[in-house]
Amino acid sequence: MAKIYYKTEEEIELIRESSLLVGKTLAEVAKIIEPGVTTLQLDKIAEEFIRDNGADPGFLGMYDFPNTLCTSLNEAVVHGIPNDKPLQNGDIISVDCGVLKNGFYGDVAYTFEVGEVSDEVKRLLEVTKECLNRAIEVAVAGNRLGDIGYAVQSHAEENGYGVVRELVGHGLGRNLHEAPEVPNYGKRGNGLTLKEGMVLAIEPMINMGVRNVIQASDGWTIVTKDNLPSAHFEHDVAIRKGKAEVLSTHKFIEEVLKNKK
Repeated sequence: MAKIYYKTEEEIELIRESSLLVGKTLAEVAKIIEPGVTTLQLDKIAEEFIRDNGADPGFLGMYDFPNTLCTSLNEAVVHGIPNDKPLQNGDIISVDCGVLKNGFYGDVAYTFEVGEVSDEVKRLLEVTKECLNRAIEVAVAGNRLGDIGYAVQSHAEENGYGVVRELVGHGLGRNLHEAPEVPNYGKRGNGLTLKEGMVLAIEPMINMGVRNVIQASDGWTIVTKDNLPSAHFEHDVAIRKGKAEVLSTHKFIEEVLKNKK
């Protein structure tokens, strides 16, 4: 099994700094998300903002990925490549972003509504966010990885949604993807015991329809098999006794969205 790197308090602070920068970057992106804007425009804003803040885009060039953001529209679950097609009213778009600063990564995702989306789609976003919050509630020392997966899976499935299995959350630190993998499904009390010093990126990917996914012809984008929408939210979390410490934030994003209304 891959080695787990336990983080010191100083390292956790550096991961927090990177994670907060991702949240601020996504807030910059949020300012211009509307029908008619292209995902390449979002990508350019994100890259410039990250570099202006003394950091490097975490995804750019990783595994040869060509951009700063993963922009996944509607039935795309994750790993969508920015392009010059304008966003349409009623779309949803998962924007996943990473930064590397002071040797440590931050990794955050948020699914945005473009213009007016249907109530059905709004509900999917709401439940996916609730899945993330429930996962964080059980991400405490002494619990197990299966408890996180169960928290996500049980809430999603109770609401009639499919939970993607092929893609998982992960440890985070000097590398973007570290051990352990953090699945969004599982049994309570199963799997690795969570310990203080672990930092995890928890990221439910929840489909409106079936849980099955396929890879698109671009070799990157993962889409739902039934072409129904998928939502994705992600936070970076330090494992503590009693209560997880969320190192990232969606607060900046949500302030922007509130002011746009």
